[in-house]
Amino acid sequence: MNKQKRMILVPSYLRSFSCIGSACEDTCCTGWRVDIDKATYLKYKKVKDSEMKQLFDTHVKRNRSNPSDRLYAKINVHEHSGCPMLTEDKLCKVQLQLGEESLSNVCSSYPRVSNFVNDIVERSATMSCPEAARLALLNPNKMEFDEIKEPLHSNHTTQGYLNSNTSNNRLAPYFWDMRIFTIRLLQNRTYTISDRLIILGIFFENIMGLVNEKNESEIPHLIANYESLITQGALNDSLKEVPTEWTPQVKLLTQLIDIRVILGIRNQRYLDCHKALTMGIGFAEENTIDEITLRYQLAYRNYYEPFMEKNDFVLENYLVNHVYKNLFPLGSGIDCMEDYIKLIVHYSLIKMHLVGMAAYHKENFHLDHVILCIQSIAKTIEHNRDFLQYALKFLKETEFKSLAGMAIFIKN
Repeated sequence: MNKQKRMILVPSYLRSFSCIGSACEDTCCTGWRVDIDKATYLKYKKVKDSEMKQLFDTHVKRNRSNPSDRLYAKINVHEHSGCPMLTEDKLCKVQLQLGEESLSNVCSSYPRVSNFVNDIVERSATMSCPEAARLALLNPNKMEFDEIKEPLHSNHTTQGYLNSNTSNNRLAPYFWDMRIFTIRLLQNRTYTISDRLIILGIFFENIMGLVNEKNESEIPHLIANYESLITQGALNDSLKEVPTEWTPQVKLLTQLIDIRVILGIRNQRYLDCHKALTMGIGFAEENTIDEITLRYQLAYRNYYEPFMEKNDFVLENYLVNHVYKNLFPLGSGIDCMEDYIKLIVHYSLIKMHLVGMAAYHKENFHLDHVILCIQSIAKTIEHNRDFLQYALKFLKETEFKSLAGMAIFIKN
């Protein structure tokens, strides 16, 4: 047995995570495709157990159109009942009958997400898992990161790669500096969440200015300057001048949500959130956008704002986890503003749903509702690549794919 170990970097919450199985209020085996890697597929073809062999022969199908070692086959997931490998108790027959080592890379990895950064493994979790979301988001302290050891050879799938020594991305040598700056800013509780995000957008707009001038060597100086301005509070007057534009915010976010609904939703937990949003705000076809906006404002001020003043660490933790998990700000390549826009789209959609849910539940609004919202949106929106592409295209066509456009989403 190979006992070699390697160091990996993880958020502290991941050290406490373990699947709670049938006790989970959701299942990771419905709502998306289950990919099977080549090694696992070949292993399934050799299974002797008659029940499992029949299941594999019936439900595991080769990917004939564009196969790869990672996407070699897939399990045909039923639209409502989920993966055919599940028992009535929502447990995995593959793991029960053949052991955890027989799970595909995707199944054994979820909800963990792994990236290679300068040959170091960074691992976190997607918030589409309720238990991971609770552990990551409900800690009122600032999210921390630990180095831990794991076996050198693991079957966790890898989402992204970044090597500052070999990458053609001119910003790669400054990746760590920019990400550390981002996390420090997002965890700076002397500023509101919205102000932190606006400062972040201004910062990355300046970064892209240096890129366009081919002057990336000035990035360390830019970071030092911003850290000084943030510490001194020198940006406060500029932040106050950013206008609050309620009507465009409501109109744009409603259009984005409608796009996702049109694409089709099967997750009942998200549908419950969507229902609470529409009933809480009082959406109706006969109402004008001004009438809807007024109810949104009242819901924000009367229910959402008082609650989040005590619990905004949840959104802070969400943002920090997103930054770490998605190789922000270089997950999209050299365009940092692309990563920033994706971050703001996710944040603002969560915020709008929470405003409606707070108005719907009123004094009964609870952190459990916040976890439900973030987890179901992660599963329904973050994991849907088609929606994200539609959203970015929509923002570009409506000329809101800019810092000014993102400020409309952020500021209340």
